[in-house]
Amino acid sequence: MTAQQITLETMMPEHLDGAVALSRQAKWPHRRENWELALSVSQGIVALEEERVVATIMMTPYGDDAATINMVIVDAAMRGRGLGRKMMEEALASAGPRTCYLVATQEGLPLYEKLGFVTTGEIVQHQGEAPTVEAPDHVSWSESGDHACLVTLDHIAYGHQRSALMRLLRERAKFAVIREENAVQAFAAIREFGRGLVIGPVVARNDIEAKTLIDFLLAHHQGTFVRIDTDVSTDIAEWLTGRGLAHVGGGITMRRGTDAQENKRTAPCRTYALVSQALG
Repeated sequence: MTAQQITLETMMPEHLDGAVALSRQAKWPHRRENWELALSVSQGIVALEEERVVATIMMTPYGDDAATINMVIVDAAMRGRGLGRKMMEEALASAGPRTCYLVATQEGLPLYEKLGFVTTGEIVQHQGEAPTVEAPDHVSWSESGDHACLVTLDHIAYGHQRSALMRLLRERAKFAVIREENAVQAFAAIREFGRGLVIGPVVARNDIEAKTLIDFLLAHHQGTFVRIDTDVSTDIAEWLTGRGLAHVGGGITMRRGTDAQENKRTAPCRTYALVSQALG
């Protein structure tokens, strides 16, 4: 088995079964539909040994100025040959001048640093069965006319335009909202993912709103396996643990390029839970 036997191709739907097999090898919980969602808003690359998928990576563009690099997996038998670096170089080339973000494992950290990424923070993953909590009475399910407002709030909080992703979530997720004077001020989404459900994104003006939205979703899905990924800077990780959602890992947030999200630090709302570690 030589490097010459490996070819890189654009990821297509016919590669997804192989991608799912790789993610299972890596002990990721992703279902095929989770891969499909990511690919539908991304430019994916696969490495093939003959017809077998042996590595994957995706570049998810958010407008012309930002992208996330995600779904980076190399078959265990293929590591140590420079394939991971080659995949990263291809994804970064497709990103062009965009500022790139990713969530790294400790194992991947040295490679990403060599490619110009710098550490910016930490993501913590919490999961477990949704506890029995009382549904807050000032939260409601979103209505069809709310979507444009949800896209705007996500843009303000995340710092980049993610309308394509939000359009997909509109089809696949349920949204809870907090209104004031008939206007949506905060929201949270829940959808099928991995072993059960994932809550995210959660966009709110403060910790109280974020916790209220999460409680509303937990109350409506009691006993169901739920996952939430949050930045440690949000300070809700300890609260999630108190809700019975154990801290089971996470990753290191990294950036390559200009800090294009700087303005979000003074925004009136922020992201309290990610869509996923892959998509931000």
